[in-house]
Amino acid sequence: MDHKMVSLADQVFDELEKKILSGAYARGELLTESRLSDELGVSRTPIREAFFRLSQEHLIDISPKGAYVLGITDEDIRDIYEIRVRIEGLASRLAAEKITDEGVDELRKALDLQEFYTQKGDPDGIRNMDDSFHQTIYRLCSSPVLRYTLEPLHRRIIKYRRASISARTRAEHSLKEHMEILEAIARHDADAAEELTIRHIRNAMRKLVTGENTDDDQ
Repeated sequence: MDHKMVSLADQVFDELEKKILSGAYARGELLTESRLSDELGVSRTPIREAFFRLSQEHLIDISPKGAYVLGITDEDIRDIYEIRVRIEGLASRLAAEKITDEGVDELRKALDLQEFYTQKGDPDGIRNMDDSFHQTIYRLCSSPVLRYTLEPLHRRIIKYRRASISARTRAEHSLKEHMEILEAIARHDADAAEELTIRHIRNAMRKLVTGENTDDDQ
């Protein structure tokens, strides 16, 4: 683990959260301080602190034996997407109203790389650039409340989004939808940016939660 820049407890929390959300630690799996101390090469103190934070996030259930992984259920995923549908469009609307040329360039760079990884068929690269695109919008909307509400929700669906973007058809259509959102934001068309973002999230939700194809996929 890289012990620079952020505290050890934060690094342990980030690592455990990532493994839980990615499915590396399965729902119901028992995590113990001694096991994780060996796995991560750290003392038990930062693991104990990470356990407390993870329990507050309802990702683990602490017991005398250790911590049982709760993870994310299908119902959680549905709830997360319903919340995103209702508020992520607002983030794009605000970004369209406030975007600068520098902000547009930043979004374009993320999409250029997403296109590159889509053509290569690299799911990790696609997911990373998808993250970058959405998180840049969260930041450019200039609303800390929206940003710090949406970022953890986006992070929680990592396992499901990886499965989705492994399908080339959905990855290509997701890129197309991102490009349409960017163009609306770039021309300061707040109505279109909001509408296109809502449609994009609904398409992703339908694909992930129900396995249905979007109209474009059919």
